Amino acid sequence: QVQLVESGGGLVQSGGSLRVACAASGFSASTYYMSWYRQAPGKERELIEGIGSTGGSTHYADSVKGRFAIYRDNAKNTLYLQMNRLKPEDTAVYYCRAYREMVYWSQGTQVTVSS
Repeated sequence: QVQLVESGGGLVQSGGSLRVACAASGFSASTYYMSWYRQAPGKERELIEGIGSTGGSTHYADSVKGRFAIYRDNAKNTLYLQMNRLKPEDTAVYYCRAYREMVYWSQGTQVTVSS
């Protein structure tokens, strides 16, 4: 069964850090282009970071550049998003996405940043 299961979301104060993980099962995520999205209340889902099968990353959202980092651990079949210097405007549901011949989505995890 193909699954992308997230962990690590929660409540954090402004300026704090959080690491969100996305564990893949049922397929080898190492061969997929992986990405992180987020969706804030009342807004459309936004692509923020992506990483290729060879490890090359793309920072799509200027608002997180220099603060967020995407990386993968192929041995654990897991994708990570390290979030530093968090701001209240980072509050959103964060989603993991895997792409190749098919697209797979996680169920999302809530990240809330307080002032």
